[in-house]
Amino acid sequence: MTDVPGQPPLRQALHRLTVATHGKGLVEITRDVLAWTAGQGVGTGLLTLWCRHTSASLTVQENADPTVREDIARYFEALVPEDPARYAHDDEGPDDMPAHLRAMLTSTQLTIPVADGVPVLGTWQGVYLFEHRRRPHRREIVLHLLGE
Repeated sequence: MTDVPGQPPLRQALHRLTVATHGKGLVEITRDVLAWTAGQGVGTGLLTLWCRHTSASLTVQENADPTVREDIARYFEALVPEDPARYAHDDEGPDDMPAHLRAMLTSTQLTIPVADGVPVLGTWQGVYLFEHRRRPHRREIVLHLLGE
């Protein structure tokens, strides 16, 4: 990458965030994401979050009313039920294949603009890891910040 004369050079930062889950559901990671981003000295840029798993995902969702998260969890239970008769893949139990499908239907990657050193989230938006497995896990999210 070539610096443009008269423009500040682009900077990059990389971080691995470990998130402990307690089983299925949305785990808010907004504070951790905001804190790390603020410490990088980047005023304007793009923040990419990448979930390194095939049975968990990432989403931006309302963080004011907890019933939104409850409704989302119920919706995904109905959309992709744990029914052993429906799936051939069950190497890690009856929630294994449904977890893969739920991750595929959501996203394992987010990109959020950064302005004035802060990810540009809406008033009611939070960043969540969406755990799709029943048992607790330690999930790794990679944060990559590019900007000036």
